[in-house]
Amino acid sequence: MRIQLSHERRQTLVAATQAYFRDQHDDDIGELKASLILDFFLKQLAPSVYNEAIRDAQRFIQDKLIDLEGELYEAEPDR
Repeated sequence: MRIQLSHERRQTLVAATQAYFRDQHDDDIGELKASLILDFFLKQLAPSVYNEAIRDAQRFIQDKLIDLEGELYEAEPDR
């Protein structure tokens, strides 16, 4: 699966990349360079981060399903 960004999100991240280089490295990079850096990180890092997030979500859901009765059960009054 290739991670896709909306045009608006991509523009926001390109601008954030430019701001990072300007603020942290005193380097004004253009849109093209920022876009290429973003593409590199999306290709190299995003799949691992995405997959880890999926594993975390699966563990969370499995934990809740294991203790479904404890999570949802409402005690009935003694009769």
